[in-house]
Amino acid sequence: MKVEKRQSHWEKVYTRKGEDEVSWFQENPAPSLEFIAQADATAASSIVDIGGGASRLVDELLEKGFRAIAVLDLSETALATAKKRLGERASLVRWIVADVTTWRPEAAAYDVWHDRATFHFLVDEGDRAAYVERMTEAVKLGGHAIIATFALDGPERCSGLPVARYDARTLGDTIGGAFDLVGTRRQVHTTPWASEQQFQFSLFRRRG
Repeated sequence: MKVEKRQSHWEKVYTRKGEDEVSWFQENPAPSLEFIAQADATAASSIVDIGGGASRLVDELLEKGFRAIAVLDLSETALATAKKRLGERASLVRWIVADVTTWRPEAAAYDVWHDRATFHFLVDEGDRAAYVERMTEAVKLGGHAIIATFALDGPERCSGLPVARYDARTLGDTIGGAFDLVGTRRQVHTTPWASEQQFQFSLFRRRG
């Protein structure tokens, strides 16, 4: 999918629906916080939340004292929702309106790359390669990447779009040799309308 079309799709989603009216809404991003802790992140660690949108992960990180946080999303509307919710604390966060496949990150800028439910929307091999290139560039040597996707038995579509499903092995094969798998777990996500979705969370360490 072309970047312009992808951006238009997600702007429409976040314009038409509230933050708690989308299937991926979490009141408490506990699985992400658990993996961030497993990555040995401290309040001084630099973290980028890829496809963070209106997610409440940023709220929790600020509560825990993190101050080097970036949130990237191609929907300006989604980021505006998060900023409004945070109020004055929004100034403590770096907000990036960009598509991760075309974004140019600073080299070795982040200790932790976090992505809950963005990578599985990249069904084109070229888009996946572009994503991995940017992740490899952005994560410090010895840093970590947390990627959560639909599991092999998860949904085949989301928000009207096809998705690619993974387990830790197939995700690791897709990411390639710059990262080593450190840990993985399955998670059942309950949507706001009480249906269940099977996810997998995997933690990778940047070689070097």
